Amino acid sequence: MTSLDTPVQYLKGVGAVFAKKLSKLNIKTVSDLLYHFPLRYEDFSNPVDIDRIKVGQQNCLRGRIKEITNSTAWKKRITVTEALIEDETAAIRAVWFNQPFLVKNLKEGDMVCVAGLVKIGKNDIFLSNPVYEKVSSEKELDNLGHLVPIYAQTPGISSRWLRYIIRPVLDRQSKEAEEILPDEILKQNELLPLGHALWQMHFPDSPALAEKAKTRFAFEELFLVELSVLQARLKIAQQKAPAVLLKADLMKKFTDSLCFSLTDAQKKCAWQILKDMERPCPMSRLLEGDVGSGKTVVAVMAALNAIKNGYQAGFMAPTEILAKQHFYQTAKLLRPFKIKIALLTGKEDQIISQKLGYQTKDGFRPETIEISRNKILEKTKKGEIDLLIGTHALIQDKVKFGKLGLVVIDEQHRFGVEQRARLCGKEKGGQMLLPHLLSMTATPIPRTLALTVYGDLDLSLIDQMPEGRKEIITRIIPPEERKAAYQFIKKEVKNDNRVFVICPRIEESETNGEQDVQGQKRGNWSEAKAVKTEYEKLSKEIFPDLKVGILHGKMKSLEKEKTMRQFRDGKIQILVSTSVVEVGVDIPKATLMMIEGAERFGLAQLHQFRGRVGRADQQSYCFLFTDSDSPNAKKRLQAVVKAKNGFELAEKDLAIRGPGSLGGKKQWGLPDLAMANLTNLALVEKTRQSAKEILQQSPSLKKYPLLKERVKTFEKQLHLE
Repeated sequence: MTSLDTPVQYLKGVGAVFAKKLSKLNIKTVSDLLYHFPLRYEDFSNPVDIDRIKVGQQNCLRGRIKEITNSTAWKKRITVTEALIEDETAAIRAVWFNQPFLVKNLKEGDMVCVAGLVKIGKNDIFLSNPVYEKVSSEKELDNLGHLVPIYAQTPGISSRWLRYIIRPVLDRQSKEAEEILPDEILKQNELLPLGHALWQMHFPDSPALAEKAKTRFAFEELFLVELSVLQARLKIAQQKAPAVLLKADLMKKFTDSLCFSLTDAQKKCAWQILKDMERPCPMSRLLEGDVGSGKTVVAVMAALNAIKNGYQAGFMAPTEILAKQHFYQTAKLLRPFKIKIALLTGKEDQIISQKLGYQTKDGFRPETIEISRNKILEKTKKGEIDLLIGTHALIQDKVKFGKLGLVVIDEQHRFGVEQRARLCGKEKGGQMLLPHLLSMTATPIPRTLALTVYGDLDLSLIDQMPEGRKEIITRIIPPEERKAAYQFIKKEVKNDNRVFVICPRIEESETNGEQDVQGQKRGNWSEAKAVKTEYEKLSKEIFPDLKVGILHGKMKSLEKEKTMRQFRDGKIQILVSTSVVEVGVDIPKATLMMIEGAERFGLAQLHQFRGRVGRADQQSYCFLFTDSDSPNAKKRLQAVVKAKNGFELAEKDLAIRGPGSLGGKKQWGLPDLAMANLTNLALVEKTRQSAKEILQQSPSLKKYPLLKERVKTFEKQLHLE
């Protein structure tokens, strides 16, 4: 007797060999198989005569195979399978690529129903990679089903085979599948019951029912996410935190010490954060702001206020480069306030000494001294380090704070009760005092995504750029304008400015990244620009009279730091780099960002690159180089050109490509249907309201044991922590 947890290898027709192939599709159990939903459906319900087909459209035909053969396209080294299909009116070729096994499945004389796109060939028209159903009689052909599911496939596992395996399993298990959604939620939102929805998802009776099934499962996935984040919010609200009083005079002294004025948006966000920290329950806030909008200054204000209230602060960054930048930048900002700051990373540990530091071309640079990791850990535990800055090394078990009041996290948003408690060294009155949490992100998040993924965080938005910043002029550069662009680069360098040149990869031999962020082929990856090759070309052929440098992820930490210092000081004028400069780089004299193979990067990533220039008052530029003729690529790059800021670009990106592009599906960790429906604000808000209503009745979900268990399982599958 099979259950939903039964490994698929024990299903009839599967076995160990096919189970191994199914695992490539993340199908390991019967449940995984049933929830391997179709990507789309082909409509076999209205076949047309071959002489009435329409070129450039999807057509469904039925007929008999007159001949079928395999051949090889030598230039591309792929197998081409061709079948001639005829009915009473005419005949047409059907062409499949890299599916040589079809000559065994389909024979001359077989009757088939095929559906696919009709294209124009050199000498005739043909069906391109059509789906097919083989039938045994004219009667079966006349009674062929309506919508045929097309699934994500892998070598050896076709949609046809999956349909054959799924149907009998569905027949048994759909009756036994336990409904997790409460009855009131199903009725209130007019959702299909689970068993019926599973059938209509795989073998729908009509397009309308297929859509209703999709809505049910999209609702279910979003509902589980909302329950998870709202429960996290409730859990945080039940904890205690230090009440950090707002020291208004201190904040005024800090802002007066700056060489610039805060924007109104910075002031508003700082006020929200500082007032939130006065409450005796843990703050959980997301500070969202465009590249260069000044989030760090706001975070430093919160840290300074906590420190002068007698508490410590921790500042965690995703990379060593960014942690070091925060280390030095924070030291400059807090110079007048005698704050003890230390750096803790996987490679280097430093502490700001009590010396005054020294002046450089770019201003004050604090004096640092090397110190052992054990010494830093000891001082942190005793409360002698006011501000500890580092990478994920901060959340290792050995790191304990004596009196932690605030944790600031840059670009790593999931940091719940357990992670906060791990940093605390002491309990007060028998209960751990959790620190306040401030997360920061430069990835603009549309409202639907923020509501769903960050529903457990309050949002503070810096929607203003500092005064004096000029809009970065962004242009798409086709191949014929490359020489003119090189001349423009020379002009910028002669004006004592710096130029970034970004390439998609390090060396010619690399093949990683062959697919774009949606998993689709982006053309010939071997043609992508490589940093090392481009460095040789630019330094020796294009700009032999200029100082060209190179930067990539395989270089050692000290090499990277030296290169960036030389670039900042003008000893390097043009820096050829990979995406390592996406974050954590601040070069005021950088005025031109040149991106090779721009179509190979996500829009959020392109926006981050563009944010590396225009950080002073000079006019800056971003050149997007592309050889692609793809309409979709052009549409995406045009969105970068037209968008005035990251928030506008994020909305365009959401509309063009869906939410998976906002940093990649892996980053958010949401299932496919939840991701696909994040643009549906009505559905997002409906699931959120339903989750609130259920939690009001049963905060721990004790009244809904099946739902409670499903939420736990669901959380393990997500990347929300």
